[in-house]
Amino acid sequence: MDTENRPVLMGLVALVGVAVALGLLGGLAVLAGVQATGIGDTSSSSDDSTASATFRLPKPSETATETVPEQPTEPEPGTETSSEAPATGISLSATQQSVSPMQQIDLTGTYEGGEGAILQVQRLENGAWSDFPVTMSVSGGTFATYVQTSRTGPNKFRVVDTDSDVVSNEITVTVG
Repeated sequence: MDTENRPVLMGLVALVGVAVALGLLGGLAVLAGVQATGIGDTSSSSDDSTASATFRLPKPSETATETVPEQPTEPEPGTETSSEAPATGISLSATQQSVSPMQQIDLTGTYEGGEGAILQVQRLENGAWSDFPVTMSVSGGTFATYVQTSRTGPNKFRVVDTDSDVVSNEITVTVG
């Protein structure tokens, strides 16, 4: 092969050769670093270094007490307990008791046995409940959203389960 007539090809071959040499040197450097720090060492002669690199997880005793209240919610979808859940129903509260017009009103609450339910916010208007353009879903027995209104004076809100028509308590927030 005549190298003088093909300088581009020879340049590419030289470039590939340099890249392979650098890759080998980099790999050897990483291997030496891993051996020096003892990462991944599975030999029985270095049990002390392996023990220091082992992750220790805490015992789940605290988690077990947190899951105990969730266990009673699992049987509730049964026929006897689901009829009792709507009796206690939805508990609604507002963080603010009075706000300026168009200021955020935070609505939060609980709905035991209502996991995954879609709740519609309603406002009392001229003696009748009207849907407010806000919905939310229940997750972990709780829900949260916010509303904004420019209607001044006392505003009464509630939420309704769109599937079962279970309603919450009423709350009043004064706007103005």
